[in-house]
Amino acid sequence: MPLFHLIIIALIQGLTEFLPISSSGHLILLPRLTGLEDQGQAVDVAVHVGTLVAVLLYFWSDMRKAFGGLPRLLIGKADTEGAKLALLLLISSVPVIAFGLILKLTGLDAYLRSVAIIGWTMLIFGILLYWADQFGETTRTQENWSLTDAMVVGVWQAIALIPGTSRSGITITGARFLGYNRHDAAKLSMLMSVPTIIASGMLLSGEAIMNADLALLRDCGIAAALAFVAALLALTIMMRLLRSVSFTPYVIYRVVLGVILLVIAYS
Repeated sequence: MPLFHLIIIALIQGLTEFLPISSSGHLILLPRLTGLEDQGQAVDVAVHVGTLVAVLLYFWSDMRKAFGGLPRLLIGKADTEGAKLALLLLISSVPVIAFGLILKLTGLDAYLRSVAIIGWTMLIFGILLYWADQFGETTRTQENWSLTDAMVVGVWQAIALIPGTSRSGITITGARFLGYNRHDAAKLSMLMSVPTIIASGMLLSGEAIMNADLALLRDCGIAAALAFVAALLALTIMMRLLRSVSFTPYVIYRVVLGVILLVIAYS
């Protein structure tokens, strides 16, 4: 695959995975609107690995606690901060894993990749994010995250399997509706991405690895590295901006892109 193509894919994935504008929607649109070759599952898995490493590094203090709490959780105890965090992250990932398996086994995922669907989800869930962000309370923080909240936001996360919804966008929306402040809503969304990306990577990586050759592995390595840099940059900028800026700029982008896609789809 040409280096320029890999750079575009990695930048799209890295910059949009954690911004509330839908990485999957942009990756689907790339070949459909530009005529470029579809990158395939192997490269998709690679760029997701790159973004996974970025979020692990950025939130390492929290993830270290969660990983450290896994041994306690394995013996049925969630009596430490790390074990509780690990439990909540695992619980929050159950709905999206279950829904993902259903879509994969039934083949319904192939019917959700149209320009029209991405246009509608960009528009509708962009407006919903604006509503939650403008009218949701800001009284709760990460310390208030409970089992019930993890399950509720986990259900919101499952909706993100519809392309154009945005995993980060919909989970931030759910957290804002529950009253979490902007910064901690985004932080919880990013932490929830870890088990979700791992699960989706495991689901897709089997076939991709079986069909990989040296050239493809090289392309995957380049894409993963570039996606890591782009994702770390996007994370750093967004988390800093959220201390003083709302999600409105992302909403405007979603609405404008959604309208453009609907015009293309129905013209």
